[in-house]
Amino acid sequence: MDKTTEGAGRDGEPAELTGQPATPGEIAEFVGEISEDHGLTRRRRALAATSRLARRGSRAGWSGATSGGRWLTSQVLAMAPRLPVRDQQKLRAQFPGLGPEELADQLIRGASRASASVGAAVGAAMLLPLPSAPVEVAFETVAVVGIELKLVAELHEVYGLRAPGSAPERMLAYVAAWAHRRGVALVPGGLALAVGSPLRRQLERRLLARAGRSAVSLGPLLTGAAAGAMLNRRETRRLGADVRNDLRRRSSQGPAWPGDR
Repeated sequence: MDKTTEGAGRDGEPAELTGQPATPGEIAEFVGEISEDHGLTRRRRALAATSRLARRGSRAGWSGATSGGRWLTSQVLAMAPRLPVRDQQKLRAQFPGLGPEELADQLIRGASRASASVGAAVGAAMLLPLPSAPVEVAFETVAVVGIELKLVAELHEVYGLRAPGSAPERMLAYVAAWAHRRGVALVPGGLALAVGSPLRRQLERRLLARAGRSAVSLGPLLTGAAAGAMLNRRETRRLGADVRNDLRRRSSQGPAWPGDR
């Protein structure tokens, strides 16, 4: 079992969902597969993963909105460093001949389709008894946020504005960028994501809002599938556009970080 979830509830981060649907490592692996896949294969992977991972904890339940936000935040922070982000060299190799704008278009399009596939799969999975709904919502929320974090990180690569620091430090910065819906901003003294910090509270609010939208979209089979797909596609595309516009502006102004040439 992943150590980040095995000890939940013992180190100041209570396990607000029992029978957790998937570990952060499992969801990060799923995000890498579905966000770089295409067409019918992507949709089938999403449905299969929802069945395998989300249904595993069918007796889970929220213990309250605030504690649910803390749990979601801890899962996202544990997942982020595990996401398979492609650097600029890999992106250019995978999409030869594309300029930054065309490549950004491709990434946003792919991420929005991947998040739509997750929404459709979770909506379809709601044939399950109602008590399983919190597990489905939790899985969808963390998986879609993972897709969007990967998008945010790769857009920074596209525009040559990779966040400074080690890989875990960069992913922490991209989590903050996701919460603010813009490119990474340098903060004196580094980022503070301790429990109770302003940034962590903002992240919790964003995650709860996303989970709430996912819950509202759920419905019987085709209705829930269509609503979940539409909502996720729209939200991921909007996030990508917000971050991309900020990065485009910064890249036109010269070096992003101290010491860049």
